[in-house]
Amino acid sequence: MSNLSKRSTVYFDPAIHQALRLKAASTQLSVSDLVNEAVRVQMTEDQEDLQAFSERVNEPEISYETLLNDLKKHGKI
Repeated sequence: MSNLSKRSTVYFDPAIHQALRLKAASTQLSVSDLVNEAVRVQMTEDQEDLQAFSERVNEPEISYETLLNDLKKHGKI
């Protein structure tokens, strides 16, 4: 752990904590490493979602009812 790391208290469901501890032991990583990687993955997914929303901001919106009617009209449902 680098001296730039920050300490935080996180409370896990006991079953999740046990799974993390077992995975840490089997992969020779620390629980902190596993949690940091999981958070990085989640934040990357969030950033990708925000980018996708940004790219589609000018697309026309349709209601759910209109979508269903269109799917039915074209034999999709």
